[in-house]
Amino acid sequence: MAPSSGRRAPPTAEELEERDIVGINKETVTNTVSNDYPDNYANEEQAWDKDVFRQNFRVQWHENKQFEAQFSLIGVDASIANAFRRILIAEIPTLAIDTVFMHNNTSVIQDEVLSHRLGLIPFTGGKKGLREWMGFWRKPADGEGTYDTTFDNNTISLKLKAKCTHNPSAPPNSKDPRELFHNAHLYARDITCEMLGGQPKYFSGADRIRPCNPDILITKMRPGQEVDIEMHMHKGFGWDHAKWSPVATASYRLMPTITITKPIVGEDAEKFAGCFMPGVVALEPVTRQEARVKGSGFEGHEGELKAVVKDPMRDTVSREVLRHDEFEGKVKLGRRRDHFIFSIESTGQWDSDELFVEAVKTLKKKCQVLRPQVTNMVYTY
Repeated sequence: MAPSSGRRAPPTAEELEERDIVGINKETVTNTVSNDYPDNYANEEQAWDKDVFRQNFRVQWHENKQFEAQFSLIGVDASIANAFRRILIAEIPTLAIDTVFMHNNTSVIQDEVLSHRLGLIPFTGGKKGLREWMGFWRKPADGEGTYDTTFDNNTISLKLKAKCTHNPSAPPNSKDPRELFHNAHLYARDITCEMLGGQPKYFSGADRIRPCNPDILITKMRPGQEVDIEMHMHKGFGWDHAKWSPVATASYRLMPTITITKPIVGEDAEKFAGCFMPGVVALEPVTRQEARVKGSGFEGHEGELKAVVKDPMRDTVSREVLRHDEFEGKVKLGRRRDHFIFSIESTGQWDSDELFVEAVKTLKKKCQVLRPQVTNMVYTY
């Protein structure tokens, strides 16, 4: 059968709402598959319009702390939201320990395991030096030495040197190794940074290179054990190794929708509220005006508590409410397809809100590279 070429009538408000909601049912999830061309439907004129997109697109911040941020990205397709998520995880550069020179290690942790632990310690420092002055280190080619490609603007030198010894001043009845011995525990704060060349200009004082969390435990030692390690920090991307990822987590979820289709009052309202996370559903008294409206379902319930949706963003969509027969046909659950709630947890080198702005810049650069290639492909064919 040939496809229809005629235009159909404009979609109703109910149809538009249905398109935008992923249905959450008792045992199934509906309307999950997107079309090949987002927001385009057969026999409808829906050419992309910048002004319409600008009108519908919004960014709402819910939490903005140095290491944690939560915001909503509204009015975009899942492909765009996922692009931001992948960029946050893998395509924003950071500085991390890359090369470890193990001069001596008599602790119980093997050299390769200790090197791995050191590489995963997040560091921070002066933002201008890290982002503008520091460049990328090039791995030496055959015949070149390690230091042939190592310069002050692409490598930070760190050292960790300590030996565990008895503490003659320890309390006689103490059993705490940290009191009995010197250097029984080595922490990230024990790593020292050696400034070379022009590095003091960018990494001095409050901008010094330092671990984001100085209390990260590296290893434990006992008398007679020691470590003597030199480390080189380089700039890299998360797609090469997770130690260069600027985030501990970067995820999103769709905005939950909860629609009460029939009034729920009294004890049922209290049970209804208990089916959701605290704060999602509130209990409010039925007003006199509501009780007087015929067909509202509140007739004769003046003063009783009714269930109202207060904050659906808190909901985890557990579907607990759909397991109770008394709520059959009284509530509809869903998720909004174009409302993405992002959660970003920074490892410390970037502030959490800076990461999203940097992700936008990165996606913009990708588009600038792709655009002429697509244009040339169109004119070629």
